[in-house]
Amino acid sequence: MSTGPSEAALPAPAVTIRCRANGPLVVDGPVVITDHLGNRFTIPGTKGNVALCRCGASKNKPFCDGSHRDCGFQAEQLAPAPDAAG
Repeated sequence: MSTGPSEAALPAPAVTIRCRANGPLVVDGPVVITDHLGNRFTIPGTKGNVALCRCGASKNKPFCDGSHRDCGFQAEQLAPAPDAAG
């Protein structure tokens, strides 16, 4: 018995955040990124996505500069598998 709409029936989100294995968080979609005072960061590039540092080693925080490759950052968390009974 289903308690809500299936995942396939849900509309696509306006923004998707992907965790890259041993790398940054990649934000796909239109976003505004602000500091703790509410000031906007200029989002680099024109690819329609932005990579945010999660290793802490970037010299361009909050953006990724590739430092995760040199600092030994490890993060390969996976989302739980969908419930097969649903």
